Amino acid sequence: MRWMEGRRSENVEDRRGTRVSRGVVGGGVGALLLALVAMYFGVDPSVFLSQTTTEGGGTPGAVSANRTPEENRLADFVSVVLADTEDTWRELFRQSGKTYREPTLVLFTDSVESACGLADAAVGPFYCPGDQKVYIDLGFYREMKERFRAPGDFAQAYVIAHEIGHHVQNLLGISEQVDSARRRASEAEANRLSVRLELQADCLAGVWANHADKARQILEEGDIEEALGAASAIGDDRLQRQARGFVVPDTFTHGTSDQRVRWFRRGLDTGELAQCNTFKAQRL
Repeated sequence: MRWMEGRRSENVEDRRGTRVSRGVVGGGVGALLLALVAMYFGVDPSVFLSQTTTEGGGTPGAVSANRTPEENRLADFVSVVLADTEDTWRELFRQSGKTYREPTLVLFTDSVESACGLADAAVGPFYCPGDQKVYIDLGFYREMKERFRAPGDFAQAYVIAHEIGHHVQNLLGISEQVDSARRRASEAEANRLSVRLELQADCLAGVWANHADKARQILEEGDIEEALGAASAIGDDRLQRQARGFVVPDTFTHGTSDQRVRWFRRGLDTGELAQCNTFKAQRL
């Protein structure tokens, strides 16, 4: 991916090297839930953070941070990708007569306070609609490479673009509508709505990639395969089979590997927001 010459975003909040009080999850079920959530992208942490309590006041305290050159390179990369999503979505919103409000991306280490509550790095990157911020511990990129077997800078960019997709959904009112419907639905139906929301964020990530490449020629040979590999690696079916040895479709919250690849590819191939309406699609 060609990114070194890209613009750097001014909307990065660097909290790396700060300490916050740890959350205490009640009982083994809560600990298991965190372990399962850790396997997914794009989790709204308010789903489970309401079950946690904090020790102490949760006030961040500065600690020394020894940042490696690799960590600093990743932070720079994240800033460039964020700036690229800003440029893309600002223009797409303008074309539809809307105004794009840029989110903030928070870099943190180990744990972080958000408007959605206290989150541990184990939850992976997430978007909090309450403060319109994306949160990421850069150590997750090591997990992508070593645990999910999804290396590559464009795979890393896909992660950010997916979370920005959730921000786009929030600005368009989609997230609020889905949250309202989920509260009235059964658990199985609520999960199915979550799958459609997550697949739409995958499609929106593809829309970003389509327009960014047309405008700034960011893609290099092999980049698309990297992103598709990342999308495939985090399918519910694949992750459940790795963790349990079997799958339970009614518990899926993000979609299968094939579905995630299909919807990212749809956004990438068409570049059209209208093509990402997963809620009216008969086939996911």
